[in-house]
Amino acid sequence: MEIKILSQNDNPLLKRKEIRFDVAHVASATPTRLEIRRAVADALKANVDLLFVKKFETRPGMHTAAGVANLYDSADQAKLIEPEYIIKRNVPPAPKPAEEGKKE
Repeated sequence: MEIKILSQNDNPLLKRKEIRFDVAHVASATPTRLEIRRAVADALKANVDLLFVKKFETRPGMHTAAGVANLYDSADQAKLIEPEYIIKRNVPPAPKPAEEGKKE
């Protein structure tokens, strides 16, 4: 998987950077949102907890995808601006507790 940052626009009013990127994923299926989030954060040398992938689409018939992400200055700022459903999409799922007294 190869990440290419197309543009970074600084938005001082909302205290964030708005990022457009492309992902080439030739040898595998479309990566998950969490994998993309980590890869973009690594490419920007930023904290993964402050990055939120808003949109991510694979182009038809190609092994590339385009996306949009926001990188915030603080977690509090992100919680104020980003919709709750975007925050939930960008957080890994909580592990399910094992059922006690399982019948075999």
